[in-house]
Amino acid sequence: MEPRGQRSGRTGRPPRLSQEAILVAAQRILDTEGPERLSMRRLAREMSSTAMALYHHVQDKDELLLLLLDAHARRYPRPVLPSDPRTRLLASAQVLHDLLADCPWIAEVLSFDDFVSESALWIVENIVDAAVECGMALEDAVYAYRVIWHYTAGVLAIRVSRERVQARAERPEHREHALEFLDSVDFPRLNAVGRRWAGLTSRDDHRKGLEAVVAGLLEQKAGSGTGERAAVAGAGAEAVRGCPCC
Repeated sequence: MEPRGQRSGRTGRPPRLSQEAILVAAQRILDTEGPERLSMRRLAREMSSTAMALYHHVQDKDELLLLLLDAHARRYPRPVLPSDPRTRLLASAQVLHDLLADCPWIAEVLSFDDFVSESALWIVENIVDAAVECGMALEDAVYAYRVIWHYTAGVLAIRVSRERVQARAERPEHREHALEFLDSVDFPRLNAVGRRWAGLTSRDDHRKGLEAVVAGLLEQKAGSGTGERAAVAGAGAEAVRGCPCC
């Protein structure tokens, strides 16, 4: 038998810190305490470690959230998408929303315009491909994706922020009362809405808005004709060339 002090190689339990273990602990904090409590220091305490030790496995909180999103995307089931390109464009855009809506902490990730989850790129591919199949040039299909992405990110970020505020609020929002007493001469429409404003603006109208966005994109494409593109489409293509995809 080899003397104990002369054994070579690593034996016993594996190192406690690993990227996988860090993600499990971070998800546990998100589920039990909420995104506002997640920090590298809080995560280090959860793992009985130090923040400096975590940085050997995760660069910062931003990368941590992106890794969590990527892990979530890998688990998300891929639906069978319609063959009709317009229907597939709308369905793919809905999947993008539903994937992100499953993560109530997503607002922080959505604040980065260079967001990308490799495991979710199949959704982006389907959106762009469906737009091309609808008759768009490739660069205009990327522009269409960008419009859909900004709409989706905005809806989710506002929804999460509203829920956080409402969870902390101990009294009705000031806005609900302010609109009720607006001058009916200067603000006839808003005065007529009054206290119904909060209810009307907090409804989940994402799907309705998404259908309008897709219809508008396809109408814009059709309006550009077979010759020169309309000015608005040209401006959109220039915007695509000036910023990164995803």
